Amino acid sequence: MTHHMDFLLHILSYWDSALAVILVLGGLIFFHELGHFIACRLMGIGVVTFSIGMGPKLCSFHRGKTEYRLSWLPFGGYVASVGEYSDEVEELGFTPEEAITSRPAWQRLAMAAAGPFANLLLAFLLYWGVAATAGMAVPLPQIGTVLPGGAAAEAGMLPGDTVLAIDGTPLAEWNQIPEMVGASEGRSMHFTVRRGEEKLFLTMTPTRMDRTNMFGEQETAWMIGVGAGSAVRYEKLGMLDAARQGLWQTWNVIDITAQSIRKLVTGSVAAENVGGPLMIAEMLGKSVEHGIMSLIMLAAFISVNLGLLNLLPIPVLDGGLILFCLIEMVVRRPVPEKIQEYAMRAGVVFLICLMLFATFNDVKRWFVQPEITQPEGAADGNQPPVKP
Repeated sequence: MTHHMDFLLHILSYWDSALAVILVLGGLIFFHELGHFIACRLMGIGVVTFSIGMGPKLCSFHRGKTEYRLSWLPFGGYVASVGEYSDEVEELGFTPEEAITSRPAWQRLAMAAAGPFANLLLAFLLYWGVAATAGMAVPLPQIGTVLPGGAAAEAGMLPGDTVLAIDGTPLAEWNQIPEMVGASEGRSMHFTVRRGEEKLFLTMTPTRMDRTNMFGEQETAWMIGVGAGSAVRYEKLGMLDAARQGLWQTWNVIDITAQSIRKLVTGSVAAENVGGPLMIAEMLGKSVEHGIMSLIMLAAFISVNLGLLNLLPIPVLDGGLILFCLIEMVVRRPVPEKIQEYAMRAGVVFLICLMLFATFNDVKRWFVQPEITQPEGAADGNQPPVKP
């Protein structure tokens, strides 16, 4: 009996994480489909169904000519415009002018691009909201982890120490540590450290060490073998400065995501680094433990990824439809329906295989933990800077 009760409590302990996954992913998909829906409305394209979720219908209602549906599977959604999936137009109460098939290529392109654009806009709004509400988080120069055998460990540095100055230069934020260590070129450095009420003076010499960057690539850098702590300070921002910060964060994530995709395509990053739905669920579950702001920031990050991935020129994704529209605009005639049909089938097969592969990677990570050569956030000279 006790064993069954422990098992039940273990399952219930994941309730908050499961709810966060459903709400965040459901919300991001809703906003994505809302982008398509608004574009259709603005251009006068009829919408047959606006569904949040996939699979069998859970509940629905009609407003005007459109059915608004909530489906059983919470992951996914779609906007079915008139003429997109069926030749029925007038039978559904719409006019031929409302059919998407009667619209020029640029309008169909705009409708397809509206979903990814909505995800990027949502990310900006979330980053802006966090910056305006909580301020800009600036990591403090506090040591979180110390790598055994590194220069910091040999000098006696401990987790929890706060670095006050390096070579007499006062520190205000964590990012100054990797910048100064990276620029040292291996010369000895003098650290002024606060440990509780005590002030210490430590000397250490950075060494060339292996590290794994954010893209999973192996590289070497000048390092002392420390990782950042969780201490931050929040700088209050006005609405305009918060908007600038939100725009910068959105662009930074776009740049990182685009680089990741490019590196995966070119093979400079191993395909084993591809994560799937289980990894996303795990990340969302962990962010719940760190509070609502952490969850919102992760939601914004996922929203950017969702928007960019949908822009990939793969049939069945928005990017595939955009590609067909661009070809039509260049050659002045639509891509033959047979070619589109075969391309769509190939796209579906590719996405299914990609999802299975990503899920396999997620499961494999549970059983095979990668070897850690340095603490996360280690102080080196090649990390992306934190915006001051």
